[in-house]
Amino acid sequence: MDSKDVGFSLGAEGRASVDFEVTKDRSASAQCAVQALSENYAVVGWDIVTIGPTDPGEGVNDGRTTSQRTDLRIDSPAVSGGVNACWIVED
Repeated sequence: MDSKDVGFSLGAEGRASVDFEVTKDRSASAQCAVQALSENYAVVGWDIVTIGPTDPGEGVNDGRTTSQRTDLRIDSPAVSGGVNACWIVED
């Protein structure tokens, strides 16, 4: 299982978006902790995202790699964001 940060953007006040890719076995479900960081690397927003099983036609790599986007509520100005960790969840 692997994740890759792809992008970060600020939305309306108090919101940020994080784009990332997750590579996992198609039949597995995963969760990823996604965070937004301030300029001094403090966590100012976070969420846990669940990525369920995928079909061969989804994403790339025969469905093993999918693109994800999550919107975060932030408490202070953020300058970056990304995945902190991902793990496989048992059904």
